[in-house]
Amino acid sequence: MEPKIQRSFENNREDGIMKEITILSGKGGTGKTTIAGSFAVLAQNAVTADCDVDAPDLHMLLHPTPFKTQDFIGPKLAKIDKNVCVNCGLCQKACQFDAIKDFQIDPIHCEGCGVCEVVCPEKAISLHDRISGQAFLSKTRFGFMSHALLSPGGANSGKLVTLVRNNAQMLAKNNNCDLILIDGSPGIGCPVIASIAGVNLALIITEPTLSGIHDLKRAMQLLSHFNVPSLVCINKYDLNLKNTEKIEKFCSKKNVDIIGKIIFDPIVTKAMVAETPVIEYLPESKVSKSVEQMWQQVILRLE
Repeated sequence: MEPKIQRSFENNREDGIMKEITILSGKGGTGKTTIAGSFAVLAQNAVTADCDVDAPDLHMLLHPTPFKTQDFIGPKLAKIDKNVCVNCGLCQKACQFDAIKDFQIDPIHCEGCGVCEVVCPEKAISLHDRISGQAFLSKTRFGFMSHALLSPGGANSGKLVTLVRNNAQMLAKNNNCDLILIDGSPGIGCPVIASIAGVNLALIITEPTLSGIHDLKRAMQLLSHFNVPSLVCINKYDLNLKNTEKIEKFCSKKNVDIIGKIIFDPIVTKAMVAETPVIEYLPESKVSKSVEQMWQQVILRLE
């Protein structure tokens, strides 16, 4: 990082200004986490947050050591007191999720809406908290990390993403960190919305495929709706130069800057197998140089 840029971030920290950037993609497999891991290596005084809580994998590159674990309480779960229940069947008829059969609650189908509790004349049904995942505060060799894992079939992943972000902000504040790097989840759903709300900048990782172009447009539309400034990186751009040109024309039309074009290189796969960010695995590779140049552009945009 250039001295001038570093001094500017130090000034931001003294003024209590914390910057947040989310790295996202319209679809999975574009290289979002690979780039997020390399950014974590390049960043100075940053907290990393893995907000892909449904299928987190940034930990495989950064190898965090948790120092605090907290349970995530998701939707409540209905329970029937067999000693009070008279088997009237009203709860089963009222349940819109088919979660009650033979006067038993199916925890997979139960949404915790509470209708069964309301309609039960004997007050035999009550709602109870259930653990739907875990959130972690960790330390990596590159700094602090906030991450989580939603239980299989667990709901409210957007709420868990918010918890991860809140934990990251707490870590940044308590440790005088001036930047939060957020590895968002693919798509445009609730977890993505929770990972981009209020951030300073978003970097969309796309690829020159038809599905990549389609989902890039969706991601840009989402960011525009929430007034989040966006940048684009075309990963493996040389696999289809025609589609790369289409992406460039589309971004130009939308006045969105493409700050990175990364070649397809098997070195990235080798780095993943070694469970190491590519910029740390082979700093002199063309991919690493492209990621480093892209990081400098991100820093300039944040300033």
